[in-house]
Amino acid sequence: MKIFYYAETDSLYIELKAGPGTETREIADGLNVDFDADGAVVGLDIDHASTKLDLATLETRALPLANLKAA
Repeated sequence: MKIFYYAETDSLYIELKAGPGTETREIADGLNVDFDADGAVVGLDIDHASTKLDLATLETRALPLANLKAA
């Protein structure tokens, strides 16, 4: 899983699965879900993220992380 923030569009993208999305659906105002060709969710896109989320902190709990990377 990867998390990307794009300041120029104030959007937060959570990539759940590597690979291209073939379809995007807006499931709530400003929340888009990307699906692959098999219908599996590959990512979530949150518009106007800074007004909806606390972007100053990132907290994880009980994730079985074998490999933690910081960019």
